[in-house]
Amino acid sequence: MKESVIIVPYDDAWPDEFDRIARILRQHLGGHALRIDHIGSTAVPVLHAKPVIDIQVSVAKLEPMTYQGAIEAAGYRYRADNEDRTKRYFREQEGRRRTHIHVREAGSWSEQFALLFRDFLRADEVYRQEYAEEKQALARRYSQPHERESYVAGKDPIIWRIIQEASEWSQRTGWRPGEDYR
Repeated sequence: MKESVIIVPYDDAWPDEFDRIARILRQHLGGHALRIDHIGSTAVPVLHAKPVIDIQVSVAKLEPMTYQGAIEAAGYRYRADNEDRTKRYFREQEGRRRTHIHVREAGSWSEQFALLFRDFLRADEVYRQEYAEEKQALARRYSQPHERESYVAGKDPIIWRIIQEASEWSQRTGWRPGEDYR
């Protein structure tokens, strides 16, 4: 059953929760994981977010999925129904904290997109606030569980506007992805 979109104020416990999960993933994944990063809104201090920890695991190659067993042993289920072919997607098992694992190929556009978006929002208070306000407005507008996809689609214009500014910022600053957990 789909849930309503709920946006909550930033929780100072989110980075610690990411660190805890990342340590477990690293123990299971070993050398399969080239990077393990906290991504998404819970990775951006002071940003309101859905209380879901998004984690990006960067691997040398998406296929074959040699990492699948390790992630499943850490307590996550592979979601083959994911339509995004630039990643492999895992979710928490029933009864565990809401966590999404996004496995992406190291150096790929989709891997870099998630890291640039996160780092730019960490650095720019104006865009961070604008993004927070838009997410809250969309969550109010699409408050029913069956409207979740409309909420996600509704964020597209602001995400693309922010990533365009983030791209320019990255060129001005010489941005390189920060480290979360290796």
